Amino acid sequence: MRVTRPRGGINEWLHWLPVSLHKKLDYIIRQMCVYSHVWFLSREKKSISLSSNTFSSVGLSSVLEADVKQIVSMAHKTFEKDGPLLVIASGRDTISVSSSVRQLASDYVFVVQIQHPRTRLDRFDMVITPRHDYYPLTPEAQEQIPQFLRPWITPREPPGRNVVLTVGGLHQIDSAALRSAAKTWHDEFASLSRPLLVVNIGGPTSHCRYGADLARQLIVYLQNILLSCGTIRISFSRRTPEKVSKIILKEFGDHPKVYIWDGEEPNPHLGHLAWADAFVITADSISMLSEACSTGKPVYVIGSERCKWKFADFHNTLKERGLVRPFTGSEDLTESWSYPPLNDTADAACKIHQALAERGWTLRA
Repeated sequence: MRVTRPRGGINEWLHWLPVSLHKKLDYIIRQMCVYSHVWFLSREKKSISLSSNTFSSVGLSSVLEADVKQIVSMAHKTFEKDGPLLVIASGRDTISVSSSVRQLASDYVFVVQIQHPRTRLDRFDMVITPRHDYYPLTPEAQEQIPQFLRPWITPREPPGRNVVLTVGGLHQIDSAALRSAAKTWHDEFASLSRPLLVVNIGGPTSHCRYGADLARQLIVYLQNILLSCGTIRISFSRRTPEKVSKIILKEFGDHPKVYIWDGEEPNPHLGHLAWADAFVITADSISMLSEACSTGKPVYVIGSERCKWKFADFHNTLKERGLVRPFTGSEDLTESWSYPPLNDTADAACKIHQALAERGWTLRA
């Protein structure tokens, strides 16, 4: 099920509101718009047919909108036959829905919230969140936070028993997904010269700022290692600034060893993860780094020295575990290295099974 917010106009300024309150406010605004529009037209003695979709929100029509009453009713009706309902919610907009479901049907549901909800954790049966979300509690962070701001920074207390900490973000990449992707992308990747280096370029964030300077640094480093590479494949994300992509394209757009994905479907991301011999990833993207580190292959990071706050803490954790190394341009890619693949999603799933077992519940296959 999905949880969608109203879009367009003033709604873009209201995303800080709880989604349930935002929807109610949007309904009131839409009604006012409809009535004022009809009144205006009647004064002008004009007639017009208003489309029912004029003020509707855009969403995935094939996916049901999450409804608290419906989910609670389902949990009550199916409990005797099928047992409790496992509810897994992800993202800020789902918080009010998932916590309300648990409040109204605590004996019939087990609610898992993915990502720290920035609210009382006892409103959920389990919270799964990266350990760097707790960076504000470290001595280093406490020194950086002014005293008057500390009461407003979350989290305010260490994780309790119902909190599962991961290293990175959750995703769907595991050994089975990689084997499947290797078969799917065999024809495109099998004949490429090795080693194959995949370069994933994200975009600057408030905690990891960079621009054209990092692009130029990346170009110099890639030129230095071209001799030890068979093939380089470069991908940009939707957040990549145009000035960054243009610099990369100008330098490597016609290079025989370099392929730059043009953004057209199909997206080769899974093929890259399955077939790459090594990765270079900009430091801003926790998701791309988490996925790459699940392969057990060499992952090099560029720009981590520009990160601060919990992003810096995330990178320190990856380095301490031997999952990544800084990209310096002096690497010999014919010399490989490895580590136990990061397996956060499977580890979190095991924690859910354990928590359910403690209540005498099991998940059916």
